[in-house]
Amino acid sequence: MGLGIPAPQPMRAVDHPAIRRLSQSLGRHAEPELWGSGECQLVIKNLDGQLLGWSRAHWWEPADATAPAGYYLAGIEVARGCRHRGVGRSLTEARLDWIAQRASSAWCVVNAQNAASLALHRSLGFEEGARAAQLGTVVFSGGSGVLLSKDLAPSRSAAKAQV
Repeated sequence: MGLGIPAPQPMRAVDHPAIRRLSQSLGRHAEPELWGSGECQLVIKNLDGQLLGWSRAHWWEPADATAPAGYYLAGIEVARGCRHRGVGRSLTEARLDWIAQRASSAWCVVNAQNAASLALHRSLGFEEGARAAQLGTVVFSGGSGVLLSKDLAPSRSAAKAQV
């Protein structure tokens, strides 16, 4: 990575305490020991082993008329001092690579007030599909959520260029 950000690596049980601490420092409540084993779970640590951020992706069936079943970017947290330095982008690109091995599209749900997340996803080619106060089991109090999707299938022109 050009910005000096280490590559994402698989999350391990030894990372769980640091993930909980990071999440609590951000006013959230991540519980990594409850996450499924078939998920994409990643961390980025600095050279000293300090957690800079974590993320996950998994299959989700929201049982919602608006949000379809599919592979979703399911969570990401980046330490305050590491934001806007490429950690979130690196974690998101790695999750998209993981999803691309399993499906032709990726989905995510973002709070409409989270301008940074929306900008990141749009810069990676996500498009808005819907806005709602609730998408699947995710309820947005005092606002709405944005359903985003990205086509991961290679374009026909790219496929022709490879021939």
